[in-house]
Amino acid sequence: MATMEDVARAADVSLSTVSHVLNGTRKVSPKTVAAVNAAMQQIGYVPNMLARALAGSSSGTIGVAISAFTNHYFSETVRAIEAACTRHGLMMLFSDTHDDPAQELKVVQNLHQRRVDGIVLAPSGDPHHRTLDYLTSNKIASVLVDRMSPQPFDQVGVENSEATAQLVSHLIAVHGHRRIGFIAGAPGLSTTDERIDGYRLALQRADIAFDPELLRSGDSNLERSGAATRELLALPQRPTAIVAGNNLMTIGTMHALRDAHIAVPQDVALAGFDDFDWADYFSPRLTVMAQPLEELGAMAVDLLIDRIANPGRAQHVQRLSPTLRVRNSCGCP
Repeated sequence: MATMEDVARAADVSLSTVSHVLNGTRKVSPKTVAAVNAAMQQIGYVPNMLARALAGSSSGTIGVAISAFTNHYFSETVRAIEAACTRHGLMMLFSDTHDDPAQELKVVQNLHQRRVDGIVLAPSGDPHHRTLDYLTSNKIASVLVDRMSPQPFDQVGVENSEATAQLVSHLIAVHGHRRIGFIAGAPGLSTTDERIDGYRLALQRADIAFDPELLRSGDSNLERSGAATRELLALPQRPTAIVAGNNLMTIGTMHALRDAHIAVPQDVALAGFDDFDWADYFSPRLTVMAQPLEELGAMAVDLLIDRIANPGRAQHVQRLSPTLRVRNSCGCP
């Protein structure tokens, strides 16, 4: 196995110069850098990243703690974060939290023990904030993604309230719906609260009285959203339109409507938050509020890199604007 000494001999430079090129610890002339890189490629030298991490303060790795295996939206978010890491020459170490507070804390502790330079986290709805407290007390460079917190962290997410209001207002203003059901996400999440606020805001703007019977919890999963849809359909006066608060709940709602032989949009119109690859291939094609996932992932990584480089700076909170994608399920041609 080639060593740094072999690289130094092949490039005709000192061992310390090779070390400076690898670790960026001193300015080296571009000609010398080129010679060292050429020598490494020629003799097949692979830097020992673990040794460099133990010797220095950076591992070149960031941890990502997100519940991705059961949620396509978060899978796409992780992909976007990984692409951003690749552009910055960073490695990504991913672990699934399963949206379970105890698992989330264990995941973050394990990432910390593996000496990651920082962590991107989509926090669960833990009422005790154990993971956030752990990040704070251990001074771990962190960025919260998608789900926001009142605690002082760098954070990046979308504007949920106005976006949801726009989605609901489309059903009201364009299609004349006045009785609109809303299937909300898991309790304790900022995205759930903000999207409920947006639903109520759209009703208020249209001078439609809020009916608590039309607001149901889908708990951010397929099974519960299906049950919530059946509850709405069982009302003495069922809704003429339904808005689902995320992609999984949109699918759960569609399944329940299909099983009840309810035609969309002829019998009940449907719209949802989050776009996904196959939303344009459903029949009918799904009207959704699409989040800018690539921009979300890139901004999370940029914020984390800046936090690592500037640990004392003030926290930044970024909100991105989603895009209404009108298709057929709302009743548009």
